Amino acid sequence: MTSQNSQSPQETPDSLLVELADYTVDFEPASELAYDTARWCLMDSLGCALLALNYPACHRLLGPLVPQAQAPGGSRVPGTDFELDPVTAAFDIGCLIRWLDYNDTWLAAEWGHPSDNLGAILSCADYLSRGADRAGTRPLVIRDVLTAMIKAYEIQGVLALANAFNRVGIDHVLLVRVASTAVATAMLGGTKSQVIDALSNAWIDGGPLRTYRHAPNTGSRKSWAAGDATARAVRLAFMAIAGEMGYPTALSAATWGFSDTLFGSKPIELARPLGTYVMENILFKVSFPAEFHGQTAVEAAISLHPQVRDRLGDIHQVRIETQESAIRIIDRSGPLGNPPARDHCLQYMVAVALIHGALTADHYEDEAANDPRIDQLRKKIQVVENTSYSRQYLDPDLRSIANAVSIHFSDGSATENVQVLYPLGHRRRRGEAVPQLKDKFLSNAATRFGAGDVKTMLELFEDSQLLQQMPVHQFLDCFHAANQL
Repeated sequence: MTSQNSQSPQETPDSLLVELADYTVDFEPASELAYDTARWCLMDSLGCALLALNYPACHRLLGPLVPQAQAPGGSRVPGTDFELDPVTAAFDIGCLIRWLDYNDTWLAAEWGHPSDNLGAILSCADYLSRGADRAGTRPLVIRDVLTAMIKAYEIQGVLALANAFNRVGIDHVLLVRVASTAVATAMLGGTKSQVIDALSNAWIDGGPLRTYRHAPNTGSRKSWAAGDATARAVRLAFMAIAGEMGYPTALSAATWGFSDTLFGSKPIELARPLGTYVMENILFKVSFPAEFHGQTAVEAAISLHPQVRDRLGDIHQVRIETQESAIRIIDRSGPLGNPPARDHCLQYMVAVALIHGALTADHYEDEAANDPRIDQLRKKIQVVENTSYSRQYLDPDLRSIANAVSIHFSDGSATENVQVLYPLGHRRRRGEAVPQLKDKFLSNAATRFGAGDVKTMLELFEDSQLLQQMPVHQFLDCFHAANQL
């Protein structure tokens, strides 16, 4: 008979579980740069979510699992009229933010999108804030959200620095589940022991296979996988708060632990002390909804568009020099049957940019993809590794995501080799990026809300002091569907 004891086995917890719990519960960020960056991450993520609502394939996944089963007083889903339990709301928010591959990014040995964690953070924060407001106690404010973001970004991003889960076929949303579990459990009032218990279960869940990101199985799951991970995290957090047991050596147990079972018996390590490093160095997707390793290639291709738009038929070869990671992830040939396959194809992105001088989410839809010039040009694209780009990509002081593009014509002439080392959303180009991030938000939000509401939203993000002190439930009320066009 199975024991119903809710106590953890009497073993010393894995040191990584303890370190993550200590950081989540005790750390108080002091970096104003981190808080300032988190503010723009929140704005950008919500803008991405609002834009995603315009795509039926995304919209049909949202809402209560059982029709009409809303949860008044629960968590709101921005841009909709849904009020749901926090687990379901976490899925919806995470799905919306991630759908168009347009949210912020972190590149290292493992890749990922730390704003995926906002599914858990916003759903828990709204649930707690509304409950406190009803009880007449202090609701959570947006500074609490920003603090949780800094911690979730740090956990996901630092774990990604040295641990390449992709090398063993595991998808990076594993780290979303881990980071969101830690932060959600703490937000809900969990003790360090409960955070450890919840985290152990997050690791025991293992990791989804990356197969849905790669041919021949590339599909829309890559757009909802983060929502799934962050929803699971909230579920595990509530279970830990309710007293469900954890598993102290979930990572290190011989034969059956995560490391032995799924990670080639290698330990999971933190490459640096946990602090505010990741938030301070996060990468924004400012201009193009495309897999981040190709962002600079698209930027280079767009700069070449005026030289090639009237000579597309004369092109003999397009040469792309890139990093090793880009070759592994987005160097693809053959048919691309859906938008998720197209936005993870370096050749498709560059071909569209050369033809149109732009790249938007609509360019991945079937209507645009049916343009025969795209596949004709894809066949002429050669992708090669530039080893210096690969080294600079992993250098912690550089963290470049470089690409270079050149066009060679049938008559023997060629364009210059256009090299872009750092994308617009890189920390080294942050001053240049923020005004365009605001424009991106205005454009995205305007697809769902009237001009007056959009202006008010942007003004709120621009006033850091006002934003940080605003109760979470009042903030999310600004994004309620009742205000839509």
